[in-house]
Formats: sequence, C-alpha cells, structure tokens
Amino acid sequence: MLGSAVAARRPPSAAAREPVIQRASEPNGQGLRKSQRRAAEPPDNAGVGLRFMPRGGRRADRMPSGGSSSRMSTMHAVRAHTRGGPEQLVYEEAPRPEPRPGEVLVAVKAASMTPTELTWPQTWTHSSDGSGPERTPIIPSHEFSGIVAASGTGVKSPAEGEAVYGLVPFTSDGAAAEYVALPAAILAAKPATVDHDHAAALPLAALSAWQALVDHADLQAGQHVLVQGGAGGVGIYVVQLAAGLGARVSATAAAADVEFVKGLGAEQVIDYAHERFEDHVSDVDVVVDLVGGATQSRSWSVLKPGGVLVSLVTPPDQQEAARHGVRGMYFIVEPDQNALRSIAELVDNGRLRPVLDRVLPLTETRSGYEALETAKRRGKVVIHVAD
Repeated sequence: MLGSAVAARRPPSAAAREPVIQRASEPNGQGLRKSQRRAAEPPDNAGVGLRFMPRGGRRADRMPSGGSSSRMSTMHAVRAHTRGGPEQLVYEEAPRPEPRPGEVLVAVKAASMTPTELTWPQTWTHSSDGSGPERTPIIPSHEFSGIVAASGTGVKSPAEGEAVYGLVPFTSDGAAAEYVALPAAILAAKPATVDHDHAAALPLAALSAWQALVDHADLQAGQHVLVQGGAGGVGIYVVQLAAGLGARVSATAAAADVEFVKGLGAEQVIDYAHERFEDHVSDVDVVVDLVGGATQSRSWSVLKPGGVLVSLVTPPDQQEAARHGVRGMYFIVEPDQNALRSIAELVDNGRLRPVLDRVLPLTETRSGYEALETAKRRGKVVIHVAD
C-alpha cells in the first residue's frame, strides 16, 4: 500500500533535513502537449538531424579495459565534444563503457530528455558545482530504462538480464547511447506494467515529486497542496503523487491544460494567465514551486503558519519564510533506489502513470533537444534506443 511505503521512507525528522543548494537551473517543465509517437524521420519543425560520424571519424578518448578495438568495444551514442546546446550533439560511434566494481552495464532500451540539461554545470564537469576540468565528450539524457548486460565485481543485484530503470548521476555520462555504466545501488526493477519507453519517462520527474512531497514536505493525508505548474514535466507527477497520498490538490496550469490536470487528481485547477491563484486558494500546507520568480514570491501569502514551500527552481527567500512563519527550501533531485521501487509499485498498481509527449529514435536525439527549447509539450520526450 502507498501509505506503508511512504511511512517506511519518511526521514526521522523532515524539518531536520537541510536543502542542498547547488544549481539554480533545476528543470521545471512547463505546460506540455498531447503525446504522440514519432517515426524515425525527423519532425518537420525539428531542424537538422544528427550527423553520423563513422568509426575513425574521431579518435576514441578512452577504450574499455583491455584496449580492444573490436566491434564489441564500441557502441553508438549521442555526444557533445564542446559545450553548447543541441547544435553540438553528434550521433557517432563511441567507446562502450565497462562496469567498475559495484557497477553494472545496462543495455539501454530508452532514455529521456530534461529541459535545460545542456546548461547544467554538472553536465560538463566531474563536480556537482561545475568546477574542475571539462569531461567532454559528454553523453546527455540521465533517465533510462534497459536490461542489465554485465556486472562489475561485487555486484549481487540486479542480475544480468534483469529489466531496470533509474537516474544517472548528473556528473556522469547519460543514457543517450546503446550502453551506460552506473552504480548498481541506485537502480531499481523497471515497472512491470509499462514498456521501456514509458519507464524511461519516470526517474527524474517522479523522483523529484517523491522527494519534494515525502522527504522534504513530509506530506500527510488530508493536507492541502498547491502545485505551481501542474502540467509541467515534474508537476504531472507531483499532482498524481499528492492525490495518491490523500492530499487535497490545487494546481496552476494554462487554460488548455486545466482538464488534463484535473484528470491527474487535482480537485482545483487555476488558469494562471487569467486568474490569480491567491483569489482561489488559502490555508495551504505545502506549496511545490515549479515556476519560480514572481509566482514563488506570491506563494508565501497562501501558506498557513507552519507550512512549507518546496522549490525545484530557485532557493526561496528565507527572510520571507520567517516573516510568514513557514519554511522554505530548495533541493536537487538525487538517485534513490528505494524511492524508485515505491514509484514502480505505484505504476504497477495503476496509481501513477507516465506521460509521454513523443518518442524519437536515437539518431534524432538532437531534434528532441531542439523541441525542448521551442515547442510546447505535455509529458516527456523519450529516445527509443533499442527494441
């Protein structure tokens, strides 16, 4: 049951957890568009697709252990050799990673993109604050679903052949590739009732929702939650999870998304472009801020004393929080195996559903990132890597 799973995951004291302030450009996901699956050819408005670099077109930066140049030591991947946006992404042959002790090698079936990912300092360096030398070429896309292909020493679980999903640490190469290596301890079994494309849409967004509501807000059944940006990439899961935890959910959204967000479990959805949320909600226990700016500043007034504002966008003003007698915190989502297991259980029980905007082949990863910058979406843009 959801209640027991949450109880097992709650920290001893939610108030004692301090927000981790490392990056002010956390993905927030704005209003999204109807799901559609795309074929291998590029969308009309996506611009130029990725160019393929044949083997030998670029020198391999690192070879897997043993130094073999055989076909088995390489893979197809999308990489950027220089900092920048989607224009830097190249579909090419790259060294296949080898799992180190405690790691597994996953044959990626699907990966998912996150808005602003290519602007994060962690994407380009080995440190969480973006300091230190560049680690280019980099592979983007940190959410994935796939099959364990090999294990490093000391790994007992997951077993080879097991279907898994997870969030790749932001300072590591992502999953826009045929293979990704990462610690076994941060993976969980893939939800059994959805395919890899849908499973890949979950890790970052659903983990963000879980950590905001369960770990940081310590949400209780019967409390009132206001989700600022209920139709966004993370908001979709905050609304569903809050409703599943027994909360009364209000949300803001664009007029075109009002019915969609109600269908996710919100009792009240406010068209932010034509109505002021302050005129419709009050005595809120938890505000989950996925918008920032003036919306965050205006949110203090609707919180009841002792409430909490949790932001995934920018650190809240602590003086304002104190003035209103509430808490304000900012956090960056982290890999969490136990939370992923709970999320998979919710999906398999039909209480949480992944939402996809479109599915593209690995060769069209660049056009997917371009769409994140220019197009209105509803749900995740997913890369289908392999059947």
